[in-house]
Amino acid sequence: MGRSILFWILVLGAEFLLAEGLQRLADEHQHQRARRSVSPNRRAEIRNMSPTDRPSCPEGQTVPQTRVNTAERLVKLRTEMISAGIHAYIIPSEDAHQSEYPSDYDLRRKYISGLSGSYGLAVVTRDQAAVWTDGRYFLQAENELDCNWILMKMGESGVPSSTEWMISVLASTTNAKVGAYPFLINSGNWISYDTALSKERITMTPTSEDLVGKIWTTGRPQEPNSPINALPMKFAGRSWQDKIGDMHNAMEEKDVDAMIVTGLDETAWLLNLRAADIAYNPFFLSYIIVEKQGNATTLYIKNAATKLTQNQTDTETTEKLYQHLNTGTDGDCTGKTDLCVTVLEYDPVAVQEKVRTVANSDATQMVMVSFSCNHALSSVIPEAKRLRENTPVAIAKAKKNEVERNGMRNSHKRDAVALITFMAELEKKVKSNVYMTEVSAALDLKKERMKGLYNRGLSFNSISAVGSNGAIIHYSPSNLTDKQITTSEMYLLDSGGQYLDGTTDVTRTFHFGTPSKYEKECYTRVLMGQVDLARFKFAKTKFGPYGREIDAIARRPLWEVGLQYRHGTGHGIGMFLSVHEGPGRISLSHAPFESDSPLDDGQFFSDEPGYYEDEQFGIRLENIFMVKEVETTYKFPNTTFLGFETVTLVPYEHSLINYDLLSQSQVDWINAYHKRIMDTIGEELRVNKPEAYNWVAARTRPITRTVSSSTVTYPSFALLSTILISLYVWV
Repeated sequence: MGRSILFWILVLGAEFLLAEGLQRLADEHQHQRARRSVSPNRRAEIRNMSPTDRPSCPEGQTVPQTRVNTAERLVKLRTEMISAGIHAYIIPSEDAHQSEYPSDYDLRRKYISGLSGSYGLAVVTRDQAAVWTDGRYFLQAENELDCNWILMKMGESGVPSSTEWMISVLASTTNAKVGAYPFLINSGNWISYDTALSKERITMTPTSEDLVGKIWTTGRPQEPNSPINALPMKFAGRSWQDKIGDMHNAMEEKDVDAMIVTGLDETAWLLNLRAADIAYNPFFLSYIIVEKQGNATTLYIKNAATKLTQNQTDTETTEKLYQHLNTGTDGDCTGKTDLCVTVLEYDPVAVQEKVRTVANSDATQMVMVSFSCNHALSSVIPEAKRLRENTPVAIAKAKKNEVERNGMRNSHKRDAVALITFMAELEKKVKSNVYMTEVSAALDLKKERMKGLYNRGLSFNSISAVGSNGAIIHYSPSNLTDKQITTSEMYLLDSGGQYLDGTTDVTRTFHFGTPSKYEKECYTRVLMGQVDLARFKFAKTKFGPYGREIDAIARRPLWEVGLQYRHGTGHGIGMFLSVHEGPGRISLSHAPFESDSPLDDGQFFSDEPGYYEDEQFGIRLENIFMVKEVETTYKFPNTTFLGFETVTLVPYEHSLINYDLLSQSQVDWINAYHKRIMDTIGEELRVNKPEAYNWVAARTRPITRTVSSSTVTYPSFALLSTILISLYVWV
């Protein structure tokens, strides 16, 4: 026992120091990059990069069916660039609110490049075009980008940043100008570009129009304009009036006089409102300005005059919008004595002018904006009056109140019943040779979820992936790529639902036949990592920990045998909000974000390690857990310990587990988890869905094998000690 404890102390100590060392190395790398320009040799190397470097672009290669022809679009964009007097144009993925998932109307980067993944950045010069994306979309980008585009695989060796690339390809251009629409780029990124490019005598230039929008004249979806419904207190747990009061208190602590709220999840949460402007996200295009002076709160929404008085469209909502916000039918607060929200028409230029007026008022000493506030709004606030940090809205939203916590638990129970019911039927069909495909399975699962109490749709487009498609981390099934689900290949299913009382996201990987020994080992090591992270307890300090500092725990079983995955281990998740919620995250897959925040009680995250074998299969296991205070054997003075409560209730695929690889503590956790599934939803399934009950009962039988200490091997203590000492010196 003592040897086991010492082993874990050494391992976790090494992981912590490794994380800290990587962080400091990244910081130093960024500092050095900012101080020096790109060397001549490096510039030449970057200029020589070409679409033909991609494996599918040399002559004679097969053209993927999903490839998008962007040649005509690029010609039109370059014509607009010449008219605007710019030599390069930056097209981000985000909208004016820096949404990870914008509305279809705002998918500019997808339109110009063809890449449909949620993350990417496009830069177009007068004769070249490049897209940067992360490891989730490498395979997808290769299939979707035509050969006008250089594919920049972020994080891979030799891949330049977008700044380095622009400096290199514009090196011979006199008075070069890089353009971007300032409403679409956050202020931090704009300042970073401007600082780096100006050193090379390249000017960062705001365009007066969205150039991609200007050429996107055919087939562009309509601007979103969905009805807005109030979220009842039985789901929200706290009134919007109390939340505004909380914001005033937080602003007082920061000596802030006004706060500009630009994130769509933040505006929805703050005023207890939901809509459907963005697919899978219950948001509406909006800005909020909160001012301490006069207790003024102003909301900007589209089609305000109509939405204020129209009838609610959700059966659980009992108030019209103007009633909920205690405002006039015209959005005017005149004559209102209680807290009231002024409602105005959504007009980005009008919002910009309002921000300018508030910021330049003699009564305003400081204005708070989030890290993601767009440059158009942030730039009109004098630097001396501008405070950029996570808004108190973002922090409070992430730390769920008791009603929200219980809602998340309850919605995950109902979601588990739907998923288990679907999976029991799917497995029966596949083993009976019924023709089922990725697309048909996703549709059937959607129908099952929609039957659930309070369900309001999916939380994202289901990732239903067979065999090689599973290796595409954020694969989206379509008629072009649809594969049959059989007993001979792995099946990865990542899906979730939106409920009035919660948002769900769960991934399970299956094999309905006989998996190979290698497939079982990969699955088991992913499972081991998920379990190890779920079991982890840690001390809360004033400095953290941050999610990136515990990410390595989930990777360790894969790292031990030389395997890895190119995505973070965990993302935050909202309460009937976004399936990906900041500002916290559990990730070593990218450099730290300035918005990262420490783990804290009441936050919900995913726990989703994975492994992906190109052209073969993908494995991912995803649970949602809540950070919470935990009891420990001993009580260190003045110290709070945190751990995780897993709220997902779906069993693992027993045919894919190599039980010989599991430690006794991992076996104990899995047994306890499976017992909790049966204790929580077993009776409901037994009474109402007997086939689903039999399916889940077969997968939750206790693992009876006992792991003796002799079967568990540890690296030599001398080696671990050497690693710890080396890391300490390095850090």
